[in-house]
Amino acid sequence: MDARFNLFFSHIDVDALSLTASEVQHLKQQSIDHQYPGTILHDFQVLLDFLTPNGTNVSSANNFLPMKSLAELNQRVSHPIAITLKRPQQKSFPYIHGLYLLLRTSGLTLVQAKGKKQRLVLDDVVLNAWHQLNLTEQYFNLLEAWLLWSNDAALGDYQDPLGTFHRCTHFWSRIPEEGLVFANLTEQDTWLYHIKPHHAALLDLFGFITTQPGPVEKSWRIASLKKKPFGTAMMKVLVQAFIEHSDRFQSQTQFDFSYGALQPVFQDYFPQWQQNLVIPGGEFEESVYIFKVSILKVWRRIAIPNTLTLDNLSETILDAFNFDRDHLYQFSHKDRFGVLQTVIHPEINRPPHTNETLIGDLPLAPGASMTYLYDFGDRWKFQVQFEKMAPSDPKLGQPQVLATQGEAPQQYWDENSWDGEWDAGDWNDYD
Repeated sequence: MDARFNLFFSHIDVDALSLTASEVQHLKQQSIDHQYPGTILHDFQVLLDFLTPNGTNVSSANNFLPMKSLAELNQRVSHPIAITLKRPQQKSFPYIHGLYLLLRTSGLTLVQAKGKKQRLVLDDVVLNAWHQLNLTEQYFNLLEAWLLWSNDAALGDYQDPLGTFHRCTHFWSRIPEEGLVFANLTEQDTWLYHIKPHHAALLDLFGFITTQPGPVEKSWRIASLKKKPFGTAMMKVLVQAFIEHSDRFQSQTQFDFSYGALQPVFQDYFPQWQQNLVIPGGEFEESVYIFKVSILKVWRRIAIPNTLTLDNLSETILDAFNFDRDHLYQFSHKDRFGVLQTVIHPEINRPPHTNETLIGDLPLAPGASMTYLYDFGDRWKFQVQFEKMAPSDPKLGQPQVLATQGEAPQQYWDENSWDGEWDAGDWNDYD
């Protein structure tokens, strides 16, 4: 077992992971529909219906659902909550926040840029594949998306290196058989601090726990929660699988994402699970990418064949802004799952590397942006917006600067000639 998991599994009695005869029977007799073992399929459909057919505008930073829609969605899900906040945010509704995480992690949605606005839309190809799955397959594909592949980085939080399953396992192991009773909000927040409320809400939606609502307060209030027999049996199977095959459940990347890692674990109990959701990788097609590279109001429009690498794009940007090539750099962007991905200079031992990543292999759609960070000391940050794709041009063997606006900032400043009117932070703090 991977050493980094020892902290989470060292407290577990491995001998206690064997299923009892009644637990085996419980799993094999468990039907999966929109209400059982939990209401996850019903509530997930609520969000799919909300996005049908044209999607919705979302916030620019974390691409959250519009605040004006939260009250309506809260009434449509199976666990509406009452809170006293005058301007509740998406995270104020843990069930909606957790469902949104599933939307992004499942691969069913895309964020499209429309000018300065961002729009969350359903991917028609993936949605069609989703509709081909039976209810058992839908349930377990969502369970896998959540426990194995989700990351709270899609919610604007830090990218947890241990992953969702290990947080949920740790929380689960601390719940006594008689359940938990929360006398007040402070006590509840203490228990949910490490797992976070939206993961507790998802444990409820997937039928692992049952919760009883508490008095109305400024945030979600739980009076008590308790493990369900179904959840106990499922957790035994999951933990045993992680202990025996932890290498099977390592984080996937934007380039090799696929479902089905849990299928061998559960198929004996749920033989209806035959198919999995397929996320299209997209076929590579030679073309020319047009990027607008900006820092504050200064920009350069660059055309570059997508058969070149990010190293080539870096060189072109530096030349266009009259910078030298003496420092390390990286490109970062959000993938379709809402998680920040970074491609870094080849001298840093942390793949993927810029000299091995073709521009055309990046999961970018027109309107999407990357951040190009140059010089990890001075931290020059350029916004690299993918404006459009043009047909491949045999005459364009090398990148070209198509248009410019503004005088590029000086990479190195002579302190003796500085007039004191310019603040270096205006450039280096630009994000």
